[in-house]
Amino acid sequence: MTFVALAILIGGLALSINGNPENITYSYLALILGFMASQFGIYFSNRFGRSPRPDEKLSADLKGLDDRYSLYHYATAVSHLLVGPSGVWILMPFQQQGTITFEKGKYKQKGGNLYLKIFAQEGLGRPDKDAQYAYEDMQKFLAKKMDADSIPAVNAMIIFTHPKAEVKAPEAPFPTMAAEKMKDFLRKKAKDNAFPIESVDKVNAALIPQ
Repeated sequence: MTFVALAILIGGLALSINGNPENITYSYLALILGFMASQFGIYFSNRFGRSPRPDEKLSADLKGLDDRYSLYHYATAVSHLLVGPSGVWILMPFQQQGTITFEKGKYKQKGGNLYLKIFAQEGLGRPDKDAQYAYEDMQKFLAKKMDADSIPAVNAMIIFTHPKAEVKAPEAPFPTMAAEKMKDFLRKKAKDNAFPIESVDKVNAALIPQ
């Protein structure tokens, strides 16, 4: 998609400089299509085309949790799921840098590299909406795998994995933090209100293919 976007943009540029005013509409159309294609390319290359990928970052940031925890990448209805004494957590990684806040019902990104924002990084979008959709998908997934009385409460966490991300979102609808704070948060959850190990085993048994 990245190379397709580049080809479309070059084609649009060629149309704009050939001097034919009738081509200006096609030039603008190429600009729009090329930008959209580039965003698709950025989205997938950030997740699967370069290392460390989001799954690698999450695995590294959670290293040190004991063996009562299980981390599932691309194995359930959501991309990343953690099951353990702190509960069942959907992990929603975002790679944006700068200062991340939650103000007036929306996440906002301040600072960061302007060039990267435009050409190499997808927009922040609505992490809260993404988390809500992931929560609903996971609930439906567990409903197919487990008895109704065994389905655990599912939580969602929004994680910013970029080392230059500073997160200030205490009012966010979902726990939102920098990746390096995730492990301490989970340990505190397990200490304050531990998810029974029997329930952990039930969830893992439902998720692991037999």
